[in-house]
Amino acid sequence: MALTKRTKIVIGIASGVVVIAAAAVVGPVIYANTVNGQAAAAPSLSASSSGKLDAADADGTWTSQSGSYAGYRVHEVLQGNDVNVVGRTKDVEGKVAVSSGKLTTATVTVQVGKISTPESARDEYFRTKALETDKYPTATFTLTKPVDVAQALDGTKQDVTLTGTMDLHGVEKPVTADAQVAVGKSGTVQVVGSVPITFQDYGVTAPSLGFVTVDGKGSVEFSLDLGK
Repeated sequence: MALTKRTKIVIGIASGVVVIAAAAVVGPVIYANTVNGQAAAAPSLSASSSGKLDAADADGTWTSQSGSYAGYRVHEVLQGNDVNVVGRTKDVEGKVAVSSGKLTTATVTVQVGKISTPESARDEYFRTKALETDKYPTATFTLTKPVDVAQALDGTKQDVTLTGTMDLHGVEKPVTADAQVAVGKSGTVQVVGSVPITFQDYGVTAPSLGFVTVDGKGSVEFSLDLGK
């Protein structure tokens, strides 16, 4: 049966609506899959972290080396799709002191304005609206309780809890970090871990733009390669 011109136009409009609707659904899915695929894995100990250090050799001050990095991990919901966003920077400075098999002091300072993701628009919002990095350019973790790391010095990867404070967005709060410590074959020390944070605790409002909502909680992640 031949279709009238009006019928063809109606079918064409209907088909266009279906295509647009499909794009509205598939678009966020593709975006979510892309961002999730770009998200770096959580920091982990290097496969070569299986060395040992005598207590006397371990004693002293250790500073972060070029392989160190830090950043954040947050969860978003974009039109019902889960998105994990990870930002990273190597502009991080760590300094720790070891004495008699214990990590006695430690500070890790991150230039938060240097943290980046694959999305420049997101980074701009992060810097200007969320963390106001022109006013508060750094975030600093400071250890407040010594930690026994003798097991790591003896050649075994060690799980530790780092108790300290986080200074972020001009606010300092007590925090704990789940971390791992290991000695590399070259005699370096690696410390990796994450600090869970609630944005509101630091005066930061997680954005909610209707089509995308960012969780009110996230984590600060770090991987420190330490040497003398």
